Amino acid sequence: MTFEWGRRTYVMGIINATPDSFSGDGVLDENAQQRAVEQARQFIADGADILDLGGESTRPGSQPVTAGEERARVVPLIRAVRAAVGDATISVDTYRADVAAAALDAGANWVNDVWGLRMDADMARLVAERGCPVVIMHNRSKPKDVAQEQRLGGRFVGIHYDELMVDIRRELSAQMESALAAGVRAEQIILDPGVGFGKTVEQNVELLDRLDELKALGRPILIGPSRKSFIGYTLDLPPDQRVEGTAAAVAIGIDRGADIIRVHDVRAMVRVARMTDRIVRRD
Repeated sequence: MTFEWGRRTYVMGIINATPDSFSGDGVLDENAQQRAVEQARQFIADGADILDLGGESTRPGSQPVTAGEERARVVPLIRAVRAAVGDATISVDTYRADVAAAALDAGANWVNDVWGLRMDADMARLVAERGCPVVIMHNRSKPKDVAQEQRLGGRFVGIHYDELMVDIRRELSAQMESALAAGVRAEQIILDPGVGFGKTVEQNVELLDRLDELKALGRPILIGPSRKSFIGYTLDLPPDQRVEGTAAAVAIGIDRGADIIRVHDVRAMVRVARMTDRIVRRD
């Protein structure tokens, strides 16, 4: 698929190969491959442009898994989904280079790295060698900064930024420069400001409102506000009741310059994206 940035908003559908996804939609059970394939087919039918498969939960307070476990979870699903959906664009959500390499070999097209190539020293080299698109995320997450609430889930508290958007822009720019120095081409890079990652409820809201300030970095922008805790704490709603809040965040994000939205509720958010595009991309 050819992506024409700025022409319309692209939709990335989330497929979680985890037992502990905050959104409650993980497909990791004895029928994991069948469930992943069914979800992938439905997402494509609903209008998704990209399928994002991940084998480790990134919710605040989640426990990491070993590279071997992550690889065992995600690679067979990518292989099965690739066989089922033909040439659809598949992304692997991982920060480990060996998992990414196995996923690309199994049929993935993109790497979506929540640590922005900073957690595994081999990731930038791998992405450069493979020439694949890579999502580089801004992330200041630390377990000590997570506060848990049973009904609403985890959220980050007490996170300090000298100046939120200046800091995010500077840190994303530095991550991009490191990638370029490792041989990654600029046209491979997609930037994600990390909604929900190392940011308080108020900081997430401000980030979405000021997202357009990141367009100066010159690369496409992906946002992932779907069902996240800043919505839950704003509306006092659990993850399975956050579709309207997600829709509002998606619409504002598109208005402020998002090129890709990463979401759970693909059908609804495709409609939101198309309507918002009709309003804000009239030229």
